[in-house]
Amino acid sequence: MTRRLFIFGLGFSGLEIAKLARAQGWAVAGTCTGEEKAGRLREAGIEAHRFDGSTALSTEAFGDTTHVICTIAPGESGDPALRSCRALLGRARWLGYLSTTGVYGSHDGGWVDETKPALPTQPRSQQRLAAEQAWRDLASETKASLHILRLPGIYGSGRSTLDRVRAGTAQRIVKPGQVFSRIHVEDLAASALKAMTREDGRVEIWNVADDLPAPNADVIAYACELLGRPVPPAIPWDEAAPTMSAMARSFYAESRRVRNDKLKRELGVVLRYPSYREGLAAILATEG
Repeated sequence: MTRRLFIFGLGFSGLEIAKLARAQGWAVAGTCTGEEKAGRLREAGIEAHRFDGSTALSTEAFGDTTHVICTIAPGESGDPALRSCRALLGRARWLGYLSTTGVYGSHDGGWVDETKPALPTQPRSQQRLAAEQAWRDLASETKASLHILRLPGIYGSGRSTLDRVRAGTAQRIVKPGQVFSRIHVEDLAASALKAMTREDGRVEIWNVADDLPAPNADVIAYACELLGRPVPPAIPWDEAAPTMSAMARSFYAESRRVRNDKLKRELGVVLRYPSYREGLAAILATEG
């Protein structure tokens, strides 16, 4: 049986999923916003199509796609893939959507699992929840399987705390009780591929996070240790907040720990990087 995966958004996460899927024998295609990047991806052997959300893909580009994953963030007008390509998407038998654990809202550092109600407070998380519902509506209409992967902060080679420490931009901001969950992009891709094997017509939600929520200040200190650099001084939240952008402050407005028990129990995911410690050490080893 032909297995063809189409990824809306061949960015940081989408490319990692594409790479792993190709290694496992999938036919893979996807989108990016610029023709220059699409050309580079084609040269690398990835079938890429330019897509800016304003016009639908051609039937030829979508081809005989069986599985779809959308990594594109929604906007005020909704999910661009659904808005422009709904008729094409209705032909797939499996749908995947990369959402955010921000849909749970703040839990004052408490644990959240997939049974917790979604009560987002940030506008971007509210848009994600609306997009989740739109994908649910499509799956209900077409009887396709839908898997929603709720993600915390994603990191990996070229996009990690190591890069910020090297650049001298890492600040150890300390806000009492504040913790964040994370996931290495390789573990995200492996989880997505596991989910793609479940084609039972059901809607499933998975928290894709590692085992160790932690304050950003701890992660920065460990990155400095790995790089042999001095740990920057701790900056109290009250001092840091006035100089931060609104976007940066919004990340510190919520605190929660994300449970991944269902991911490991029901999908059988074994995390390659169960915490930021293994993840950062592996990135440094690869880069070194």
